Amino acid sequence: MRILLAEDDPSIAEGICASLRHGGHAVDHVAAGNLADAALRDHDYDLLVLDLGLPSIDGSEVLRRLRNRGTGMPVLVVTARDGLPERIRVLDLGADDYLVKPFALAEFEARVRALLRRSSSQGKPELMLGQLRLDLPGHRAWVGETALELTAREFGLLEALALRPDRVTSRAQLIEALCDWDQELTDNGLDIAIHRLRRKLHGSGTGVRTIRGLGYLLEEVDATAGDAA
Repeated sequence: MRILLAEDDPSIAEGICASLRHGGHAVDHVAAGNLADAALRDHDYDLLVLDLGLPSIDGSEVLRRLRNRGTGMPVLVVTARDGLPERIRVLDLGADDYLVKPFALAEFEARVRALLRRSSSQGKPELMLGQLRLDLPGHRAWVGETALELTAREFGLLEALALRPDRVTSRAQLIEALCDWDQELTDNGLDIAIHRLRRKLHGSGTGVRTIRGLGYLLEEVDATAGDAA
């Protein structure tokens, strides 16, 4: 999953980014409201983690603009503002959850998992394609009852494809889904990740098909046959 963190406290931002990346997510971080608003207009995210006390544009205004654009992306507000009227106001603006600083990272991670679980698979706890089963928030995958041993990048690639069933995903979309702003994934790096994922899916009844000139498609295949190149 790709997550935007809007937080102006460097120490808090560092801890949240480390926690999310350890969980296998790609994370972009901004420290001002105008930058958050611009990022949300220019990129697709699976979750916004939003501080209210941002410079330039307050977090509440970032949230209001997001919802006025009709975007249903889940928003987790993390803030030191703990008054009941403020919590009600922000939830009514369109926040999905509200966490008061200081907070335990374990609780933060649980709330992130809950929001992603509700949004990423249309409320279903898992996605399934043939024998392949994915727990997206938990970053786990199985073929039947056998767990797949996937790296964070391999799971991110599988996730990006699984969230677009029966639709082609371009190389640019895959690279954007897998990388933070400050990371770089070369075409060769993407090819290696796809090759390794195909090997691990071999015999599962699910394969990654190349659509020449367009991108890739996750689809059911004959479990006794090789994957499409």
